[in-house]
Amino acid sequence: MTNDLDDTAPPPLVLPPIPPGLGDTSVGDLGRIALAPRQYRFSVGGDIIELDAVCFIGRKPSGPRVPSGAAPRLVRVPSATHEVSASHLEIRQLGATVVVTDLMSTNGSTVSVPGSDPILLLRGASMVVSPGTLIDIGDGNVVEILPFLRAGITPSPSRDVDQTLRKGPQ
Repeated sequence: MTNDLDDTAPPPLVLPPIPPGLGDTSVGDLGRIALAPRQYRFSVGGDIIELDAVCFIGRKPSGPRVPSGAAPRLVRVPSATHEVSASHLEIRQLGATVVVTDLMSTNGSTVSVPGSDPILLLRGASMVVSPGTLIDIGDGNVVEILPFLRAGITPSPSRDVDQTLRKGPQ
């Protein structure tokens, strides 16, 4: 007699390895570290910003006219020649992905995903991006999507850690 349920059972849960230097690795901490939500970040103008809220980037950004949910983070960038629109680009984390959306900007945004040719993100278009992606919004302002950090985990300064991780949010 066969069991039909065996064919539809989900695969076992496999957790990623825990990077070295993330603190105490006692059995209690292993579960906390493995199950902590992943938080992406991005850099622009020398600042590193956690993607813990929807972010609007622009010359003089403002949130949507009809708010829904939590208030967005407004990130202002310089634009002497006004190549950057007032509210130019939206960046948000949706689960394990990062989505960038051009906010009907005048000049669009050039998206360079690692290993691919640059793409002009037209007015109102959205795109899923990965860490290492560069988004040029004009006037020398380039947004870089950074790898995630697990929430609540601080890299050990005694380890050889990338300088951007040490810098943290500004």
